[in-house]
Amino acid sequence: MAEEQTGQERTEQPTERRLQEARKKGQVPRSKELNTMLSLLLASISLLAFGGYISQNLMQISVEGFSIPRELAFDTAQLPFQFMYMVSQALLALSPFMAIMLVSVFAGPLLMGGWSFSLETISFKLEKLDPIKGLARIFSLKSLVELAKALAKFVLLLGAAILVFFSIDQQLLSLSSMTPKAAGLEAATILVQVLLILSATMILIVALDVPFELWNHSKQLRMTKQEIRDEMKETDGNPQVKQRIRTLQRQLAEGRMMEDVKTADVVITNPTHYAVALQYLDRPGSAPKVVAKGKDLTALRIRSIAGDCDIPIFEAPPLARALYRSTEIGYEIPHVLYMAVARVLAYVFQLKSATPTDYVPKPTDFDIPVEAPGENDESEVGRDGN
Repeated sequence: MAEEQTGQERTEQPTERRLQEARKKGQVPRSKELNTMLSLLLASISLLAFGGYISQNLMQISVEGFSIPRELAFDTAQLPFQFMYMVSQALLALSPFMAIMLVSVFAGPLLMGGWSFSLETISFKLEKLDPIKGLARIFSLKSLVELAKALAKFVLLLGAAILVFFSIDQQLLSLSSMTPKAAGLEAATILVQVLLILSATMILIVALDVPFELWNHSKQLRMTKQEIRDEMKETDGNPQVKQRIRTLQRQLAEGRMMEDVKTADVVITNPTHYAVALQYLDRPGSAPKVVAKGKDLTALRIRSIAGDCDIPIFEAPPLARALYRSTEIGYEIPHVLYMAVARVLAYVFQLKSATPTDYVPKPTDFDIPVEAPGENDESEVGRDGN
C-alpha cells in the first residue's frame, strides 16, 4: 500500500516498533517443516525410550481384555466399568509418549518466533474472500517455495524409505518365523527405527526452510523511507520541531552565559579563536571558576561584552586552549592550571590597584603542564600560529 501511494520501495529493515506491532497481530515467523520434524523426531525418540514399557503394558491390557471371567461376561452392569478400567490403564501406559508429544507441539513455535497469541489471526476478514488476492497468493513466491518444499520432502522421504526397506528386508521376512509376542516386539522396534530415520531426513528441509521463513518474514515487514520518517515523528516528535527547540535552548543558554560574562574578573583569549571568562571569589578553599567560554563568533561576543564592562582581556593562547578544553561552564578550573591562572589574576588585581605611574610587569611564558587538556592539540596550535 505504501509503495502504491508514495512510489517508494520497501528497502528499509523493520523497526522494533514495527516488529512489536506485527507480533500483536500474530504476524511472527513460523516454519511448518520445523514443527513437523520436531514432532516426528521426538515421537521416535520417545518410542525408542519408552517403547518397551508401552508395548508390555498394552499387551498385558489386551490379555486381560480377552480373558474376562465368565461371571463378568454375563454381568452387563460390570462391563462398562471393566471397559473404563482398560481405557484408563491404556492411557496411563501411553502417558509418557503423550507428554513428550505435547511438548513437541509447543517446541517448534517457541524455538522460532516465540509465544504469540492474537485474535486477529482468527478474525473474519472480507479481503480473504477476494478471488483476485486469492489467485495472487496461489501464484506468489511463497506458494512456489511451498511446492518446492513438498516435492523435496517427497523425494527425500521416498529415497530414504527405499534405502531403509532394502536394509531391513531380511528382518521383515524373519518375523514370520517368530512367536507372536516376539514378532510384535521386533516389529515395533523396526517401526521405531524407520520412523527415526525418516524424521531425521527432514532436518535437511528444515535447514533450508527456517532461514527462508525468517527472510520472508523480514521482507514482508520492510518499510519505505517515508514510513521510517513518519514513525520517527510519531515516536520521537517532529525532527524540525525538536531542532527548533534545541536551537532555542542553546540561544537561552548562550544568553545566560553572556550575562555571566559581566561578573568575570578576567577574560583569557587565544587571541581570536578562544575566549574564557574567569571569576574568582576570595574565599577559603575556592578556586577560579569558568563563567563563560566560546570559540570564534561566541569568543568575539565575549570579548565585546568584556570590553563594554571594562573587564580585563588577557592574551595567553596556550592557557586559553587548556582552559577551554578542560573546564565546563560553572565549574572550577583543574588544579594543574592553578599556578598559570594565579599569575594572570595577580597581574589583573595589581593593575586595578596600581596608580598611573606604577609599572606592573605582564606575565609571559606560561608553563602549562603536559597533562593539561588542549595544550597538545596540534591542529589548534597550527591554526593559532602559537
